[in-house]
Parts: sequence; C-alpha cells; structure tokens
Amino acid sequence: MPTVDTGDTAWVLVSAVLVMIMTPGLGFFYGGLVRHKNVLSTIMHSFITVALISIIWVLWGYSLAFGPDKGHFIGGLDWRGLAHVGQAPNADYAPTIPHQAFMVFQLMFAIITPALITGAFAERAKFSTFLVFTVLWSTLVYCPVAHWVWGTGGWLKELGTLDFAGGTVVHITSGVAALAAALAFGKRIGFGDEPMEPHDITYVVLGAALLWFGWFGFNGGSALTSGGAAANAFVVTNTAAAAGALTWVVMSWWLTKKPSVVGAAAGGVAGLVAITPASGFVSAMPAILIGGGAGFFCYMAIRLRSKLALDDALDVWGVHGVGGTWGALATGIFATAAVGGVGGVIDGEVSQLAKQLVAIGAVWGYSFVVTFLILKVLDLVMGLRVSEEEELAGLDVSQHGERAYAAPVGLLSTVAAAAATLSLDDTAHSTVRSSARKDGGGQRLPRHVSLSQESLQGSPG
Repeated sequence: MPTVDTGDTAWVLVSAVLVMIMTPGLGFFYGGLVRHKNVLSTIMHSFITVALISIIWVLWGYSLAFGPDKGHFIGGLDWRGLAHVGQAPNADYAPTIPHQAFMVFQLMFAIITPALITGAFAERAKFSTFLVFTVLWSTLVYCPVAHWVWGTGGWLKELGTLDFAGGTVVHITSGVAALAAALAFGKRIGFGDEPMEPHDITYVVLGAALLWFGWFGFNGGSALTSGGAAANAFVVTNTAAAAGALTWVVMSWWLTKKPSVVGAAAGGVAGLVAITPASGFVSAMPAILIGGGAGFFCYMAIRLRSKLALDDALDVWGVHGVGGTWGALATGIFATAAVGGVGGVIDGEVSQLAKQLVAIGAVWGYSFVVTFLILKVLDLVMGLRVSEEEELAGLDVSQHGERAYAAPVGLLSTVAAAAATLSLDDTAHSTVRSSARKDGGGQRLPRHVSLSQESLQGSPG
C-alpha cells in the first residue's frame, strides 16, 4: 500500500507555495507593461484568478482534470467537492504524498494558466466578462487538456506524449488562447498610432524575478519527490532561463542597438516556458540550447506579431504559445533515457518527436477553436470590451473606481499643470477624439492635445 513520505510531502507543499506566488508575480510583470491608467485592472486579473480558480478546482475542476477517466477525454465528477481526495496517497498520481497535496499542487497550475491569457486582452476587457470567461475556459479547455496529458487514461498520456511540467497543458493552451482572444477582442483604441509603452519597467523586472523564483517549484515540484529528478529539474530550469535572457538581450542589442531591460525579463520567461515540458527529461547542456532557442524564436515571433499589427497586448502568444511549442518539440529531440527514462531523437527514438507533434497539433487546434467560440458567445451575451469612453479613461477608474497612483510625480506634475491651463480634462479630450473620428475618419489628434492627455494619464509616451 502507498505510504506518505514526509520529505516528498514537504517538497511538494513548498513547491505549491512557489507556484502560487508566480501568479501575483505575473500580475506585476503584466502590470508594469501596461499604461499608467490600467495597472490596477491588470494586476487584479491575476489576483482574482487565484481566488476564482481555487473555488472552481475544489467544486469540479480537479475531478474533471484528474478524476476517473471518461472516454480518454476528461475525468468524471466522482471527485467533485474533493470527495475521495483525502490524506492518503493516490497510487495513480503520487504514491508517496497525500492526495490532497497532489491536488493543491495541481491547483496552482490551474490558477496561473488562465491568468496568462489576460495579457492578450489587457486594457480593454470588461471585468464581468473576464470572470465568466475564466470559469468557462478553465472548465472547457484547461481541464480536458490536463486530463489528456496528465490524467490516468488520458489519450495523449496513453500515446506517450512527454510533458513534465506543463509545456502543452499550461503554455500552449494559454498562448494559443491568447491568439484567439487578440483576434476576438480587436485592437485597442489608438493601437499603432499612439504610444503604448510600459509605464513601469521596474514592475516588469520584479514580476520576472518572482516568476523565475517560483518556476523552481513549477518544474522541480513536478517530480513529486524530493530526490534526483527534482534536483535535475531545478538545475535545467535555471540554466534555460539564463540562456533565454542572454539570447534575447543579444538579439535586441544586435537589431535595435540597445540591450533591452524588458527584453532581458521577457527572454528569461521565454527560457522558463520552453524548458518546462523537458525539465524532467534533459540535462544541463541541452537546457542551454532549449533556453537559447526560446530567446531567439520568441523574439522573432514578437517582431512578426508587430508586423502583422495583431494587438496581443503583452505578447502572450509570442512568449507562451511559441515558447511552449518549441519546448514541446525540443523535448522530443533532446530527451534522454539516462535522465528521465525516455529517449528522444538524440537517443535514436524518432517516434517520440512524432508523438510530440501530435500533442502540439491537438492542443493548438482545440485551444484556439474552443477559446474563440467561448469569446464569440460571450460577446453576443455580455460584450467583451468596455465602452470607448471607459477605455479612454482607463480600466482602473472605469471598472474598479480606483487609481494606482494618487498624483503625477516628478516632471509629470509640471506638464500636468501646463495641461490644466489649457482646460483639457479627460471628458473634453474624449469629446475632441470622438469629433475627430466623426469628422476625419479616425485622424490623429493635434500634437498639443495628445501630449496634454498623455501627460495627465502619466504615460511615458
């Protein structure tokens, strides 16, 4: 009979804590990337997801993802409300830790995945619609795919697909859903014509550091023991993150002549994304190639997105969709039996790459189609976007009735005072913009009007 190992249990519970802090860290990462007037709403997306998914997971989510198999597609509702999920181990999933420890560790993955998607529709989503979308998406997309890949009886698990810690389950699902969301929501007002630069890059770096920190639990905890597999995952996670950060900085330095700070943060995250599915199957040297490849491919994906004028506001598809896809492919190439007991192409097991391709194609197609359908239905029933006036005012005020910062700081106060002498407030600006659209077919405002409004909002533009 399975028995509880206290060392394994302690490691998994600590890992759950590490993964939990990643979602608030994501809030800082995303919050720094948006404009001054939307930072609270962006952080709120991540924070409230922790609460919302925690309840869903207990009521039905865990049962659908990991409960007794139903047709190799999804788990049943036998474990709804955590029935039969107690302190004794479950031999199918983790024979040395309490079933509840495994459940709560998996909860943290279920939390961060829909939170990742929010970067695609930042600065324009209705909060009420976002909440309903999160419930539906987690139920209809995350839970089935988690069962396919990790659940006992899931069809991709039966096929032999490798995904140690969530390359397909977390990153491809969220990244592809972000692509669907960017198309469904449409562009932000002024996208491509007005400055939409990060309002606080220090937040971005703080968030990236918290993600890097938490990712040791993300990957290391997925070993579900405190032994050698966890140590290996820990090492390759750090190695790939470092390679991704360095590669992105080199790319930005080469192509833009400046070593970007935001690029360093994004590159580190890209390396972490890519190593996630492979972290239990590769050693340190392949981890450098996987992380470096992520830095290159994700950087190029974001440049492509920019050329296509697709408003994936915080480049979720470019980092998580592309990075997760590369990581899943790389797992099929670099996996070695000496590390994880399963070999890939370098071990002569070419069939493993084919299995990875099947998983990638299935998850890409399922996540995109179901996400797009969910959003189209919600658009008809509730509406996806805030009104034009609410978007111009900023979601912090229009959705939550609060401001992140009480007053402009530094030089912004001087510019704001100058703007005040012109009697340009938010309402007047909105009226001028609306008139410009009606009379000039969306022509840009005169420079003095744009400058005044941007200064009042505290935007770096």
